[in-house]
Amino acid sequence: MSRPATNTAQVSANEVLIAMEDDIAIVTLNRPAQMNAVNSALRRALISALSSLNADERVRAIVLTGAGDRAFCAGQDLSEAAALTTPHIEPWLREQRAMYQAVRDLDKPCVTAVRGVAAGAGFQIALCSDWRVTTADSRWGQPEVKAGLASIVGTFLMTLHVGHTHNVQMSLSGELISGQRAYDIGLVTQLCTTETLMTEAIQRARTLAALPATAVRVSKQRIREVTQAGFDDACEAGLRGQLACFASGEPQAVIARFLARR
Repeated sequence: MSRPATNTAQVSANEVLIAMEDDIAIVTLNRPAQMNAVNSALRRALISALSSLNADERVRAIVLTGAGDRAFCAGQDLSEAAALTTPHIEPWLREQRAMYQAVRDLDKPCVTAVRGVAAGAGFQIALCSDWRVTTADSRWGQPEVKAGLASIVGTFLMTLHVGHTHNVQMSLSGELISGQRAYDIGLVTQLCTTETLMTEAIQRARTLAALPATAVRVSKQRIREVTQAGFDDACEAGLRGQLACFASGEPQAVIARFLARR
């Protein structure tokens, strides 16, 4: 994936990369061989990176993206999920919740640039951001039910963006939709070409960064306050739901079949 070279300095490595474009921080999920699927190392790195950038007065806005051409983030790393046993499910889901909350807690504008797939956990990360820029042929969705998992947190996040009919269709079918369709129903903020994706995302971040910082911060805090109770409730319901799913054995069976085929 190309990156603008001017005034860009690499300041971290491994699962999450941070680069600066003047006062814009570009945060890249960096597991391209795994389509940037979320594992524990990536979750913790992303939480740490966003917390640090939120506290850094030099940073005025953040762009989230994924390494490689195939995906922003294809969701949870199923190899990690396959190893879960009942005592580990709650800590795993609490860590997932903390990752989404780290995006929600940003007091600075956050633009997500999606090339390829944004599914499951990646879909939910993008929905927690303020602005979503993508291409018409990208793929978006909530495929949890296909892996034997309940669609709960993502379903709540979709209520903030789309109507009930679209939400039910995506939550219960697990099918991915195109970036064009996601734009048409209100999940995506802006469409562009593959070649201009990062340029458009950074330009939008610059435009938002140029706004009065206190007004943006207070507005974002109020938006967060209005939706926090629903988010908290969804996360607790998600914990109960996934415990029930794992107790049934369905996720373990589906994930085992998928890993065996792969």
